[in-house]
Amino acid sequence: MKELEKLTSLVRQAVGKYGMISPGDRVAVGLSGGKDSAALLCVLASLRRYSPVPFDLVGITVDPGFPGGEGLFDPVAAYCRDLGAEYRTVKTEIYSVVFEERREKNPCALCAKMRRGALVGEAKAAGASKLALGHHMDDAASTFLLSLLRGGRIGCFSPVTGYEDAGISVIRPLIYCREREIRALVRAAGIPVVKSPCPADHGTEREDMEELARDLDARYRGFYKRLVGALERSKIDGWRDS
Repeated sequence: MKELEKLTSLVRQAVGKYGMISPGDRVAVGLSGGKDSAALLCVLASLRRYSPVPFDLVGITVDPGFPGGEGLFDPVAAYCRDLGAEYRTVKTEIYSVVFEERREKNPCALCAKMRRGALVGEAKAAGASKLALGHHMDDAASTFLLSLLRGGRIGCFSPVTGYEDAGISVIRPLIYCREREIRALVRAAGIPVVKSPCPADHGTEREDMEELARDLDARYRGFYKRLVGALERSKIDGWRDS
């Protein structure tokens, strides 16, 4: 499948350049139910078949505890089984804390922090040395713009982030992949995607930045690749051009 071959090639480049996976690693993939993380699992399973570097995969879903969410992630579990990957679910009370107790006006930051903590903890419990997240090139652009325009700082997430206390590293193997390429793979491969029941799923500042990035790319073709290239050349936040 050409869509899978293309993304596998891009992921192989990122993994090699940033040393994301070492021989014998157990790689935990954070599976939210969305297209990006599901595609990441698919591509890593493909890479595992042909890579000279042996590694294992385990899928982990943090269940935020949305009302009526029973069975929501069953398709994700089934997909993991199809790919020969172990699957683990972490039950949490993130929904009740963020939306009922705290009633956050901007819930995304707190939710993301709590989800990340639960993911890292479960990855460590699963014996994983790496936690792979589905952030891609488009996400890097919107994160950079959000940091600049809302936070007044030059910054972005890193392709590799070490959590020394947990003895685990967060990796982002899709960093050279465009979102449209991920969508194409999901369609072509029939990868199951779970619709998010989160009440804050739309109308966020990040979505504003995503729209701005698309506008910039329409006006200045190659905007996304040039931005990631600039991040690498600047070596900002752990990016490197070597």
